[in-house]
Amino acid sequence: MATVGFIGLGNMGGPMAANLVKGGHQVTVFDLSAAALTAAAAAGCATASSASQAAEQAEFVITMLPADAHVKGVYLGEQGLINQLSENTLVIDCSTISSATAVEVGTALQQHGIEFIDAPVSGGVGGAKAGTLTFICGGSEAAVTRAQAVLQPMGKNIFRAGELGAGQIAKICNNMLLSVLMVGTSEALQLGIAHGLDAAVLSEIMSKSSGSNWTLDVYNPCPGVMDNVPSSHDYQGGFLVDLMSKDLGLAQQAALASGAATPMGALTHNLYRSWSQLGHGREDFSSIFNFVKANKK
Repeated sequence: MATVGFIGLGNMGGPMAANLVKGGHQVTVFDLSAAALTAAAAAGCATASSASQAAEQAEFVITMLPADAHVKGVYLGEQGLINQLSENTLVIDCSTISSATAVEVGTALQQHGIEFIDAPVSGGVGGAKAGTLTFICGGSEAAVTRAQAVLQPMGKNIFRAGELGAGQIAKICNNMLLSVLMVGTSEALQLGIAHGLDAAVLSEIMSKSSGSNWTLDVYNPCPGVMDNVPSSHDYQGGFLVDLMSKDLGLAQQAALASGAATPMGALTHNLYRSWSQLGHGREDFSSIFNFVKANKK
């Protein structure tokens, strides 16, 4: 059993912390949301009144936060954990942030003798609840190996992409592809519906054909085709449009920095930004299905 401090209990972090408890670990959590803390307590977590208290005497500190600024604030801010953690602590940041920020935070912690890995996840809220996430890690081999003790109760796949920041690069590549597939799947379904096809029948046909992909087969964006996905629950409870837009922005920053050509990624980023600006930022990213519908002639 390990002692774990877990900071950030959103749609992903809450179920992840609960699975750590199920895995036999002692977990102390912190979040700004009182409701999230109550839910975590019901799942067997101890609750803290601050990030510092959650991390106190923890062997592992895991963060699952929205953006770069939050991660930098927790670790490097005025009350940052960098000045409080002991040298035997392993920090695991599961947020999706820029690779540059992961390197900055990780390097600063390492200069204080604190090991750090960036370990963004894939698998969505369903994977977080089921404990089947994929962890995409950047950091030393020794640190990633040590982290497996607490990552395994939360996921079924653990990859080391490379050194610090590599996990974030791999994650934004994955999410860029995911978003492109979601837009393409939504367009194909809307085209079929416009010609009188049943969306469930069309989905089954494409699923058994060369158009098969994760967004079609596992996370269908058309309401009523699948029961346990956000599209059938008014696009609630999943991965927010605003977060996908943020991740696509990170991908575009990385593309500019490296000179990589990502025309489909750039177009998809613009689509998600537009959908957010129309007031849909708090919906699941599969709601782009309705943006395609709204722009149908």
